Amino acid sequence: MKKLLYITFFSLLLLNVSTSCNDLFEEVPYDKLSENAIWGDELLLDEYVLPWYRNMDDGFSTYVTTIMKGIGREYEPWYGDQLTVSRSEWYNADYGDILRSSQQELTTRGRTKWSSYYTQLRSINVLFQNADQIPDGDHKQRVLGEAHFFRAYYYYLLLRMYGAPIILTEPYDPLTDTRQLTRATYEETVNFIASEADKAAALLDAYIPEIEAGRASKGAAFMLKAKTYFWAAGVKFQNRTESYLGFPDDRTDRMYTLAANAYDSLMALNQYELIQIAETTQEGIAEAYHNIFLTKNSRESIWEVQHSDDGNFDTEFGHKLDRETAPPSCYGTFAAYVPTQNHVDEYRTVSGQPIETATDYDENNPYLNRDYRFYANVLYDGCSFKGKTLEIHYVYDRPGGSYTRGADLTAYGSSEQATYTRTGYYMKKFVNESQQIDNDDTYASSQNCIIWRYAEVLLDYAEIDFKQGRVGDAMDKLNEIRRRVHMPEYTSITWDDIVNERRVELAFEKSTYWDLLRWGIAEEKMSGSTNPLRGVNIYKYQDGSPTVYREKTVNGTDNTVRYFREMQYYWPIPWDEIRRHGIPQNPQWLEM
Repeated sequence: MKKLLYITFFSLLLLNVSTSCNDLFEEVPYDKLSENAIWGDELLLDEYVLPWYRNMDDGFSTYVTTIMKGIGREYEPWYGDQLTVSRSEWYNADYGDILRSSQQELTTRGRTKWSSYYTQLRSINVLFQNADQIPDGDHKQRVLGEAHFFRAYYYYLLLRMYGAPIILTEPYDPLTDTRQLTRATYEETVNFIASEADKAAALLDAYIPEIEAGRASKGAAFMLKAKTYFWAAGVKFQNRTESYLGFPDDRTDRMYTLAANAYDSLMALNQYELIQIAETTQEGIAEAYHNIFLTKNSRESIWEVQHSDDGNFDTEFGHKLDRETAPPSCYGTFAAYVPTQNHVDEYRTVSGQPIETATDYDENNPYLNRDYRFYANVLYDGCSFKGKTLEIHYVYDRPGGSYTRGADLTAYGSSEQATYTRTGYYMKKFVNESQQIDNDDTYASSQNCIIWRYAEVLLDYAEIDFKQGRVGDAMDKLNEIRRRVHMPEYTSITWDDIVNERRVELAFEKSTYWDLLRWGIAEEKMSGSTNPLRGVNIYKYQDGSPTVYREKTVNGTDNTVRYFREMQYYWPIPWDEIRRHGIPQNPQWLEM
């Protein structure tokens, strides 16, 4: 994948520049180069395609300092209820403004994303305009397949954020083109994305060799088509009077059926499967499951962000997930991704029962007998990590007496940015326990960020089956996932079981945020007054008194810290576009 993600020395010489993959076409704009130099040269053509990949998702490269600097990237799970952050000043930056539903910050973010997506779409349309100049052959077929895939993908991102956008299939320059464009309808956008995904699937290979790992595949195209229909089945997009915000009637069942058909096509490729776990002990199952997310481009992965193998943050596309996530005793400084008690409570007991009713749940020892995925995903008081026993508790000489903080409730070192968890937990999922963390912060982490994997296919399909009355089929798909982690199989299921399995299996993955919008429950789950984020304080006593686990609120019980309004199901389109084209703005947004 290095050929895809990083600029090769040879091609840099051809372009006579020395620059990173991010600013290649800013330094030497592709429209200033000889068209023959681009379209007729395979190396230059691959470099032309590169930004489509690089800008498709930030992966794990999003880190807290970008938020503090206001660059405007985000990691969606921060805005849900499974994770939060631990530094109070972050709530005074744009992250906090978005969390509080600031129209000004949301308008700024909406403008940034809209511009970013259309920049890539213009590049894609320029390639299609010059497709007849690309020599015929396998390389052309692959590049055109990628172009169709990414045109579908970026319109999918636009649909998910804004509702129906402006659909462009040719280059458009607002500085010279005086045409007034119109917003498509929701139906037109869904159909366009699906059509582009079909064209991509017809051109792309089902099997991607290791040397080309990370390229768009036939399976990724089918997944994109399925995810588009799956999204469009969302409750907020039915029976809309505005054609650009949804369907004029209820298309939920139809969208589910089309999504299922696309998933059937994906599954028929026989390219993907769950990675099975042979271990049978709690420790072995948890470790094997955890390692799935450290394995690049596994047979379970359908589409993932390819981070640099050497992990260099400054010169390559590495990231700092491990450094930002590690507990203080393991030299972490940010506590940037800390699980909430809300999420911890989602892990049922090893017998499969919710903790509220489980007979094998001990509130005085709450981390025993939990779903094995809990031990793979969450670092908790008393667990082992990097050869240390984590101390996320207070030690009192006696109840009401003096106390000391455990090592992981104490900021490490003298860094002004150092902090520790606000919730009583640290994130383990995605984290590489063997990653070296030291003072050289240019050398960072290398694990890929998975966008789609086969477990999500099964979970999506289980939801479709359940909603369409095939409850037995839905249960079979959930049980396939549960067997992998040695959890007891369901003998009957409810909607809550489907939601819980999805929330646990996809914990901290970006789908969990978008699920809240797709199900139409974001106002409830992302507002402090209806779903305050919770943590735990743990008190241990030297005099032998029982350990006390006391829940606490970490993110407000009102809407002053965390608030989601109905208008946020559709982000604001940039006001320059509204004025230029005379198109309607999404409801309730005011020009800032």
